[in-house]
Amino acid sequence: MGFEELGGKSGYYVGVLLGLVLVLKWVLKSVNSWVYEGSLEKKTRESLPPGDMGWPLIGNMWAFLRAFKSTDPDAFMSDVIRRYGPGGLYKSFMFGFPSIIVTTPEASRKVLCDDDAFKPGWPKATAELIGKKSFVGISFEDHKRLRKLTAAPINGYEALSIYTRYIESSVVSALEKWSQMGQIEVLTELRRLTFKIIMYIFLSSESEDIRGALEKEYTTLNYGVRAMAINVPGFVYYKALKARKNLVAILQAVITERRKKREETKGMAKKDMLDALLETEDENGKRLDDEEIIDTLVMYLNAGHESSGHISMWSMVFLQANPELFQKAKEEQEKIVKNMPPGQKGLTLKEYRQMEYLSKVIDESLRLVTFSSMTFREAKKETEINGYTIPKGWKVLVWFRSVHHNPEIYPNPKAFDPSRWDDLVPKAGTFLPFGAGSRLCPGNDLAKLEVAIFLHHFVLNYKLERENPECPVMYLPHTRPTDNCLGRIRKISK
Repeated sequence: MGFEELGGKSGYYVGVLLGLVLVLKWVLKSVNSWVYEGSLEKKTRESLPPGDMGWPLIGNMWAFLRAFKSTDPDAFMSDVIRRYGPGGLYKSFMFGFPSIIVTTPEASRKVLCDDDAFKPGWPKATAELIGKKSFVGISFEDHKRLRKLTAAPINGYEALSIYTRYIESSVVSALEKWSQMGQIEVLTELRRLTFKIIMYIFLSSESEDIRGALEKEYTTLNYGVRAMAINVPGFVYYKALKARKNLVAILQAVITERRKKREETKGMAKKDMLDALLETEDENGKRLDDEEIIDTLVMYLNAGHESSGHISMWSMVFLQANPELFQKAKEEQEKIVKNMPPGQKGLTLKEYRQMEYLSKVIDESLRLVTFSSMTFREAKKETEINGYTIPKGWKVLVWFRSVHHNPEIYPNPKAFDPSRWDDLVPKAGTFLPFGAGSRLCPGNDLAKLEVAIFLHHFVLNYKLERENPECPVMYLPHTRPTDNCLGRIRKISK
């Protein structure tokens, strides 16, 4: 056999092998489509948004995780838009489910506000870790009932007035302490501060030991909320489930002890949200059971400190990196203090509502950071949006990052520019840091109040010196410097 004949056969076999590989790849990339689209009616299949369903089981998650663990988390959606056009809706397979990704303001508003067509559709990891009887898993009617119960004690005028005093005293004490500690992880300390505040609101009488134990478990829990639900040792979800179990045990002990005290002290006045949860009953006299109370506490204690801590840190970082903006914020706060009535000690809601520029700083931080990159819904029925069909039972991912970083809505979207909010009233669906519709984050007013009070005292009396100003940023579970903003809080001499 000659070399030419041998080479020809080798080339033939290589060609066959490559062909088989391409066929296998096509088959594997088609499995999810066959499984989840094959059962749909022809009319529905033909009106699905463009996109692809990725690989069997994992779908498009590797591409998503690769982007969010890189320096460019927007690479995932940029690639989708490049391949399938700027239509705003794309079929995909995410977090274990056939999904439609939504990236435009109009479609986002439709999904978030239409309770007849959409319900919460959180991934298994989120539902299991936060609790199926919390806001992430309960029905529309139960959600309305629980929201009504908790809205006034968290966001009501009287409640915010009371919290203002506690938040301010906690902030003043924390900043003074940090300025004497030398090098600290600023984000870690801020999360401790905001956790202390939300603990006061919900569990006012509990000890430092209980707060410390809860805080430790929440840190582990958070890393699993957006993870794939792989309950195997070594995976973050496995560790997060153990943290959830520990949280439930701690909170159950707290509830049992509180019930005992309430029975011993008949007519005991309500002191915090736990008392309110223990007392509430529906029109038939039915009260919340311990599981419902625990899941509500798990959700509120988690959401009530994570976003406030992160946004406080990023607002501080952005201001410190832009001296002219820092000075503008400082001058506003100095003017507010100067105009306070004689004899008044501390801030009130009146002063808070005068913080117009600081409010723009906070809104710009919320937009730029986009603490929650997306939220999850599920189609209760087949629904049409923008000419595309969303099948019943499919998940819908409202991609907040795409809305907040859209250059047509926010020119130069990667820049921190509070002035973009001058005389700007965002159109519906274009600013969604706390979601929208009936499922709007119930603690949004409290969160902004916390950040504003912190920034008020920071810009007046302190400065931040970061150890690693160019520190890389991680985007999962939330956007943060990899060193948790290592640095020093310096007191400004006057």
